[in-house]
Amino acid sequence: MIERYNTDEMESLWSQENRFRTWLEVELAVCEAWMKEGVIPEGSLRNILERAEIDQERIKEIEATVHHDMIAFVTAVSEKIGPDGRYLHLGLTSSDVIDTASSLLMVRSLRLILDELELLSREILSKAFRYRHTPCMGRTHGVHAEPITFGFKLLNWYEELRRDQGRLHSALEVMRVGKISGAVGTYAHCPPSVEERACDLLGLARAKVSTQILQRDRHAQVIAALAILGSGLERIAQEVRHLQRTEVIEVLEPFYEGQKGSSAMPHKRN
Repeated sequence: MIERYNTDEMESLWSQENRFRTWLEVELAVCEAWMKEGVIPEGSLRNILERAEIDQERIKEIEATVHHDMIAFVTAVSEKIGPDGRYLHLGLTSSDVIDTASSLLMVRSLRLILDELELLSREILSKAFRYRHTPCMGRTHGVHAEPITFGFKLLNWYEELRRDQGRLHSALEVMRVGKISGAVGTYAHCPPSVEERACDLLGLARAKVSTQILQRDRHAQVIAALAILGSGLERIAQEVRHLQRTEVIEVLEPFYEGQKGSSAMPHKRN
């Protein structure tokens, strides 16, 4: 992610440290589900929950030898737990943890985006009402056509953003699933009841069927929804850019106190 255009929340969400934290979140949910099955003693679960922690340096050290990130992670966390660490990763394959954690990260990311999109939509709707009687020129193919109002233009933007919100909500629900079905998804070493309990603890639905992984059409739907949103935001940005051209000068982008537009041309505002 480009730091200049990133947010603290999104950067923190996708940091390496939080990636490991989310893996641990999945592992602990599975341990709790195994306890409900009577496989992990309640005292052992308490010990696991109290002692499990992330040591990134130790994970790197182990991975340098085993060349497997999940084995390094499980080994490092198990060392912190002690003898009860043997229950960590019970019945699981790496993709159970990685894909379920990825679902959590993507769902949380989409919620951040939806929150920001809601703020943008409300602001555009507010401006649409404010400028509902402000005349401006409607254009087709960039050429003057018929008069419209600036509020009407903004209302079109608002409606598109509402559709974007609908697509993102749909993609979020498709992505809001976990997979705790073991190697190749057969439940050979982990019953569906453990998957159901663990996913419920994580706020996820369980995948009705999976292989070694969660099918990637789910991820593709998220990417498609984000791509459509991005193209719409780009269209709005290009329209603002066009309307503030010197030859048009119908709108101006915000310009804050102390802001500079050019190192060579002080009159510029973009």
